[in-house]
Amino acid sequence: MKKIVITLLIIICILSIMFSYKVYASNGEDVLNSETTGKLIEIKEKASKELEDYVEAYGDETYGFAAYILNQVRFFSIPLCFLGISVAAIYQYVIGIRKLDTRYKGFFAIIAFVTILIICQVLPFVFVVVVKFGRS
Repeated sequence: MKKIVITLLIIICILSIMFSYKVYASNGEDVLNSETTGKLIEIKEKASKELEDYVEAYGDETYGFAAYILNQVRFFSIPLCFLGISVAAIYQYVIGIRKLDTRYKGFFAIIAFVTILIICQVLPFVFVVVVKFGRS
């Protein structure tokens, strides 16, 4: 008799936990979706406002869009290139001690990431100079 009562109590506990989880999860998902939607709308409005500012500054939609994209590339290239440089340095200085071919791969990867970083940082400046002073 005790086994039946204990089994029934365990089943009731499990069912109540599952039911309360479903109720909590449905309410929590609604709150999460509304907060996420609000954040996404806020990010979208900020990006569209920034794009409109670029279009207004350059006087043309194509030039403004290109300047916006170049600014985003400039912004995101810094952490990505530093991450690539650090991984390449690990390949050159840590793994490359044992294997010479890996050492040279790390060295060439460092050169490549530094070159990409410089290009991504200078390209928006060159674009501004060409568009602002090169157009008649």
